Amino acid sequence: MTFSSLMDSVNSRGPFQFLVALLLGLPILGMANHNLLQIFTAATPAHHCRPPPNASAGPWPLPLGPLGRPESCLRFVHPPNASLPNGTRAATEPCLDGWAYNSSSGDSIVTEWDLVCDANKLKEMAQSVFMAGTLVGGIVLGGLSDRFGRKPILSGSYLLLAASGSGAAFSPSFAVYVVLRFLCGFSMAGVTLSTVILNVEWMSTQLRAVMTVGIGYFYTAGQFLLPGLAYALPQWRWLQLAVSAPFFAFFLLSWWVPESIRWMVLSGKSLKALKVLRWVAAFNGRKEAGEKLSLEELKMDLQKEISLAKANYSMADLFRTPVLRRVTFCLSLAWFATGFAYYSLAMGVEDFGVNLYLLQVIFGGVDIPAKFITILSMSYLGRHTTEVITLLLAGASILALIFVPADLPALRTVLAVFGKGCLSSSFSCLFLYTSELYPTVIRQTGMGMSNVLTRLGSMTAPLMRITGELHPFVPNLIFGATALLGGGASLFLPETLNQPLPETIEDVEAWSPHKKEPEPEPEPEPEAEKDSQRIPLQPCGPDLHPS
Repeated sequence: MTFSSLMDSVNSRGPFQFLVALLLGLPILGMANHNLLQIFTAATPAHHCRPPPNASAGPWPLPLGPLGRPESCLRFVHPPNASLPNGTRAATEPCLDGWAYNSSSGDSIVTEWDLVCDANKLKEMAQSVFMAGTLVGGIVLGGLSDRFGRKPILSGSYLLLAASGSGAAFSPSFAVYVVLRFLCGFSMAGVTLSTVILNVEWMSTQLRAVMTVGIGYFYTAGQFLLPGLAYALPQWRWLQLAVSAPFFAFFLLSWWVPESIRWMVLSGKSLKALKVLRWVAAFNGRKEAGEKLSLEELKMDLQKEISLAKANYSMADLFRTPVLRRVTFCLSLAWFATGFAYYSLAMGVEDFGVNLYLLQVIFGGVDIPAKFITILSMSYLGRHTTEVITLLLAGASILALIFVPADLPALRTVLAVFGKGCLSSSFSCLFLYTSELYPTVIRQTGMGMSNVLTRLGSMTAPLMRITGELHPFVPNLIFGATALLGGGASLFLPETLNQPLPETIEDVEAWSPHKKEPEPEPEPEPEAEKDSQRIPLQPCGPDLHPS
């Protein structure tokens, strides 16, 4: 009996599995809030220089910029009614006395700490630091999860996210705010990794894809909640607190999430694993089947996983063979391009000249059909074709934004929403595609490598937006070209549709469609019919590999 069969014996599609999916999915509602929070807490309202303290009463006109619009970072040195020599232009100077903001829609970290003009780079840096936290957290907490278990890391991450997120709402300075946002990102990586692993390790093979997409829809629903909360709570500190405090409740609920059976057996806690399995069987109405389980049977069913766990594999094994090198290189580009381009659109909603709250709802809504179409495409066209098409279309839509003027906000919004939907599809495809391309012995290592690359992309995206100071089209040129590069790299990945999951590195080399088949042996001569009874050996191709 395999471990999957063992899980089926206690009803791996019973109410317990749906309860676990609900307990894991509810906190994901808040993950979207934190990922996209700075869209609202760091919104930049219209602003202009405050006049000098000795300014006379009455209007103080502002200098005009190159496009004929009032300057937001300069003011006149002399009073408006000052008499200047003929031919002398009125001198300007930076905003020495701060800025006046149009705060009718609420305040933000930008208005509180004056993150405008020369300091506007700090706003983008804050989001990059948050993404850097998710990168470091993925590296650190992934290893701790294997050592101490999935559940302790999940519960600890909930608590850290609640504490650091709530603490950020009371930040006395921008520096403290940035540090706490880093901790938010760090803890979110632990939530993501533990949620994905527990979902995979508790679900049956048939339910795994459905439940994974189902939990993904919790994230989509969270994108609808955020603009509503931001509209109801226009003060950034209250909004920050509102999206963080619920994680204290999720921390308490996490005690109902059981530890992974696989991890407990591999860690020498087989007796505890047996007790949990019997409890799950009773919960699912299979108490008699659970009582029949024995400790020896449990160890026997996980014998293969135990033997694989004893083997030592490292990051270098991702580059050991030609096919693995190609897979790792192409997947790395695809993951980086997806994270890089996705956050360029997700965090740039205020650049499209449309109502911020409405556009965020539309951005969240496009994920619903995008993920559904992705499931159909992966099932019928294949993972390879789906990944290539989504990245190429995303890159083309971002590049098209360069040629659409700012006075056509509706068209720019349509292109941005379409591109964001394509990138959401790319994410959905990559999670499944990557797990199918890497063999079991290095699958977790490969997923960890992919997580690092996509976090690097999302961390770099806010900083790349600063290049817009050189010319407005430069960021979209870089983002679009990178997405096209990722789509081009995906062309060299093998298809995994209807292929058995590879267990070892040798399996990857064997079923790779790019591996050339040797020519069949010629038919024997009639007179040598007696010697032709030998059956010629055939190569182990995609259809011959044992599942």
